Amino acid sequence: MPSFVTLDSLSYSTPEGRNLLDNLTLAFGAERTGLVGRNGVGKSTLVRLILGELAPISGSVSVRGRVAVLRQALIPVAGASVADLLGVAEGLARLSRIAAGEGSEDDLAEADWLLESRLDSALADVGLAGLDLDRPAATLSGGQVTRATLAGLLAAEPDLLILDEPTNNLDAEARELVAEVLGRWKGGAIVVSHDRALLRRMDRIVELTGLGAQIYGGGYDLYAQRKAEAEAAAARGLADAQKEAARVAREVQVAAERKARRDAAGKRSRARGDQPKIMLDFRAERAEASGGRERAVGDRLKAEAAETLAAADAAVERVRRLAFELPPSGLAVGKTVLAFENVGFGYPGRPPLFGGQSFRITGPERVAVSGPNGSGKTTLIRLAAGELEPTAGRIVRGVRAAFLDQQTALLGDDDNLVAAFRRLNPASSENAARAALARFLFRNTAAEKPVRALSGGERLRAALACVLLGDTPPQLLILDEPTNHLDLDSIGAVEAALAGYDGALLMVSHDRDFLEAVGIGRELFLPLTEGLERPRPAPR
Repeated sequence: MPSFVTLDSLSYSTPEGRNLLDNLTLAFGAERTGLVGRNGVGKSTLVRLILGELAPISGSVSVRGRVAVLRQALIPVAGASVADLLGVAEGLARLSRIAAGEGSEDDLAEADWLLESRLDSALADVGLAGLDLDRPAATLSGGQVTRATLAGLLAAEPDLLILDEPTNNLDAEARELVAEVLGRWKGGAIVVSHDRALLRRMDRIVELTGLGAQIYGGGYDLYAQRKAEAEAAAARGLADAQKEAARVAREVQVAAERKARRDAAGKRSRARGDQPKIMLDFRAERAEASGGRERAVGDRLKAEAAETLAAADAAVERVRRLAFELPPSGLAVGKTVLAFENVGFGYPGRPPLFGGQSFRITGPERVAVSGPNGSGKTTLIRLAAGELEPTAGRIVRGVRAAFLDQQTALLGDDDNLVAAFRRLNPASSENAARAALARFLFRNTAAEKPVRALSGGERLRAALACVLLGDTPPQLLILDEPTNHLDLDSIGAVEAALAGYDGALLMVSHDRDFLEAVGIGRELFLPLTEGLERPRPAPR
């Protein structure tokens, strides 16, 4: 299979001197590759190297064919139309001039006669059929911007697509549309993502780790299985090598002690003078020769064991994984946690978003709020958290609650982590704050990191530490898209912790794997006018 991108002995270090990529050799051809790895391991850097936005310190990047990229943060240019966003404004204008009989010779020579049909097909593929191309791009939602941009890339028919977290701002239906588009894509694709449903559509997974790049054929589930097997095998190999090194060391020590006893016996015999000197000299020479051979054999065995141990140790990646347990919340089974009683809400100057809605969460229930983008999910959970008040009806908030929005605004931006923890938990000492933050991987000087300097994933970890390990743990945890900025390892850790949480959960998430893993029992489906209650998401 011909390669569109070839990385040959590629190395890259950050301006601060941290080695991100070391002697990396990879090729990307006409297959769909999911690129995964912990936050900060170098995924986005690798994409920028491929695009020529960064230069490696050694090695080379070769690109053949046309490459199109869908970036993670898409903000339309002020005044741009949808056609501008899609990158087709010039091509469509050329076709329009030709149709009006005003086209130049250059227009006729450069016209892409099939552009409109390809564009119509691509927009339909991403669920935006009939989108007005003259519409201001700024009027599109974040999810619509992502899907429209993807349609523009598809219409351009590149050889290789590079997609950086393409489903982060999409609702469940749009996520499935993107997954289906990639499932039909016949060219090459590099997809940076932690969306497990999307990764299941990949032909292979490339994982960047501190040990380099590991390649796994197949999609996410096979990758997860083989990765677990490889890690277990590496751990067993290290344990076996450690045992063998200890066994060799013991045997060499026993042999040395045995020789020392023989030498001591020979010295005592010589001192007594009860044997002929020629015999004693012969035995001494033989012992010396034998001892030399034993030392050489012992040194060789120890060197071999050390080499095996070093190789086994190098095969085990040393990472600090997020793992924690939540303290008990003390929530009683029959306690009313949250109740909406004939609730309505509308933003000032706008039509009511919804009205007459009622539901109740009792005890440690786990409830998801689902629906398309723009249907009011964030508004509903902000009402639940007390950040908004209803314009009609009544909301009963019966227990202590903690709300983590996508920006984790409760942390603020002006403090460092220790100060933020203590501001949110005034009864905590500095030692208690540092201990809590350390459980979320903010150890030593990392606990003094300014909040404004944190990545999205770090902000969520810090916010979880502040609300879950503080003075008074919440009995209701309200989460808005908690997995958006986490890598796969951290998602798994948060899933495990929330699965063991004995309080109530109310969350917005388009990640069906996550909802299943934390044990969601009910789903409130929006728009609310269609009725709230639905059964929990069916297991995958």
